[in-house]
Amino acid sequence: MLNETDAASGKEEIKEKFISIIEKFIGLAATRLSDDVMARLEEMRKAENTPLQKEIYGSYFENLKMAQELKRPCCQDTGMIQFYLNAGTAFPYLSYIPEVLKEAIRRATVSVPLRPNAVDFFDEKISDDNIAERSPWINWELIPDSQEVEITVYFSGAGCSLPGQARVFKPSDGIEAILPFVFDAVLGPGINACPPLLVGIGLGHNIENAAVLSKKALLRSFGRHHSHPKGAEFERRIMNGLNSAGMGAQGLRGNQAVMGVHIESSARHTATIACAVNVSCYMLRRGVIRLKSNLSYELPAYAGETL
Repeated sequence: MLNETDAASGKEEIKEKFISIIEKFIGLAATRLSDDVMARLEEMRKAENTPLQKEIYGSYFENLKMAQELKRPCCQDTGMIQFYLNAGTAFPYLSYIPEVLKEAIRRATVSVPLRPNAVDFFDEKISDDNIAERSPWINWELIPDSQEVEITVYFSGAGCSLPGQARVFKPSDGIEAILPFVFDAVLGPGINACPPLLVGIGLGHNIENAAVLSKKALLRSFGRHHSHPKGAEFERRIMNGLNSAGMGAQGLRGNQAVMGVHIESSARHTATIACAVNVSCYMLRRGVIRLKSNLSYELPAYAGETL
């Protein structure tokens, strides 16, 4: 039987291993875009036919190549770090997760490095390690009886956050009222987010749940559509409309303003239609890691990578 000293030592050893894995995972997600994003950008690069757009995409890919070679973040704005968890209730180290994520961010701020971006709201003081009030942001979904945890990290830069908007409509406005609201958000302030953009739309019953859904829509990999046929068709309609606006990479003339439109929805109240819009720039830095109960891991978004 382990005595208290041995048990504490074993706990710290496990925690240290967990922190090290997440620190390296953050570094990977900051420097390399996931496989589906790279594939989508390559498709879009081939579809643009003007010299200007080809030059911009060439710069994009050169930047991404150098980031991997130099092992440096692919965008200088490493954003506010957000984690989205599908956490098994039987995962043995569930209680460690908040401490592990914070310490991993603290270390990654130096090792990656990450730009200090977390500003205390009222003191207006920048944290030097990206640890501040409710930062990093952690969103949990519990998976009953599962012994695994899936962690998605998302780097929320300022350019992507500025266009975010939410509004609650009356049912009499109809779902069609969503269209001009989305178009104004994407084709107006969205130009600040380094197009082509991924557009996340949340549809629900109030501002809060629509906003969360719109961010989770950005986490969905390319090639997956809304589960309801009408939702999938609405995604296609909005994407086609936005791409007919004549805007391309960096907001200059082109054929493709957006990489995709993803909608996530929930039931709504009988008297409300809530809609929120979040966007991500072409530098869509969201990574996924799945950890088993023995802390072995999978990196489903990064073929051939290890930490």
